Amino acid sequence: MIDFLKNNFRWIAGGFALTYFSSFGQTFFISASIGEWRDTFGLSHGEFGRLYMLATLASAMCLPFLGRIVDVVPERRTLVLVIPVLAGATLLAAFAPSVAVLVLAIFLLRLFGQGMMTHIALTATGRWFALQRGRAVSLVVLGHQGGEATLPLLFATISLALGYQAGWVAGSVALLCLGLPLTWWAYRLPRVPQQEESDAAARLPAARQWSRAEVMGDPLFWVLLTGVLAPPFIGTTVFYHQDYLTELNGWPAHWFALSLTLMAATTVSCALLCGALIDRFRASNVVPYFLLPLGAACFVFGAGGPPQVLFAAMVLLGVSYGFSTTLFGALWPEIYGAANLGAIRSVIVSAVVIATAAGPGLTGTLIDHGLDLPVQMSGFGVYCLVAVAMMVFASLRLRQRHRESVTP
Repeated sequence: MIDFLKNNFRWIAGGFALTYFSSFGQTFFISASIGEWRDTFGLSHGEFGRLYMLATLASAMCLPFLGRIVDVVPERRTLVLVIPVLAGATLLAAFAPSVAVLVLAIFLLRLFGQGMMTHIALTATGRWFALQRGRAVSLVVLGHQGGEATLPLLFATISLALGYQAGWVAGSVALLCLGLPLTWWAYRLPRVPQQEESDAAARLPAARQWSRAEVMGDPLFWVLLTGVLAPPFIGTTVFYHQDYLTELNGWPAHWFALSLTLMAATTVSCALLCGALIDRFRASNVVPYFLLPLGAACFVFGAGGPPQVLFAAMVLLGVSYGFSTTLFGALWPEIYGAANLGAIRSVIVSAVVIATAAGPGLTGTLIDHGLDLPVQMSGFGVYCLVAVAMMVFASLRLRQRHRESVTP
């Protein structure tokens, strides 16, 4: 691992920085200012939730069109567009004079933060690494956990001292003064495989380069998508309803914050483990298993119980998150090639963003109609088990495709 980092530090650091600074468009960061925005504009919980869902869905609709830019424009030039726009969105979020401008700010945060920053990082990493793609992706996606562990705390510290608007301004400054220079330096030179890596790659069978239209017509793509969307849908639901779950089970208020730290540590460990497994066994052979701990977490949340139950559920959620974040950075180029990876991944990222928008909205509506969240969580657990069976089928079929591709 040390030699790998020495030889590839700039590209790993660039990808890590992109996923780290994508935090400004993630729900866990934006939600820290919901109370202030609601008070400023006189919005109810339901009204803000609907506006947030609208902005998120709009960003998801734009991603398939904007995301394919990374297939035709060098990554370093794409960054010059994406990061300044994201920095501008943080300023809009700080000083929005009306609800309409606030919705525009959230739309831009979601599109260029959660969407494009992560999309560029994983597309470039998937394209530049082949033999050690799993290891590279597992290190790049740790930027998400780094952001979760540090940025909310920094934002809270600045907000308590100077107000929430100062926290957003600090985010804009960080993006322009740290994020843009670092990622520009890292991606200024595209990665060229070393000689021994090129020789080894040359001995592998040539991968078919699928177009986006061909991928959309592949039944296995839609089967895999049933599993891909489960972690963002369920995870966002849990984070969004954390106060509701805490009150319902009588858990101490600070235990959820502690459980997030435990989940983050578990996620990091499992992301690195998954990277090693992918490099050894191929991503398509690992894919059937990542939903098992997620399903178990759903059943634990559904059963409820003493505070220790929360820790068990969040560890299981961390295992699934760690595997899925690495797995789905490496799976798509392995299956569909890297030539049109930006266009292909843009569809997937769009679907993931839609899932993160639908989770809180759908579950909240069901709660309003009398279906408690624990019951819903148990239902999600059943869904995960069904999806595992579908992932097993997909893995077997992908294995058959691979054998056919290497057979003369």
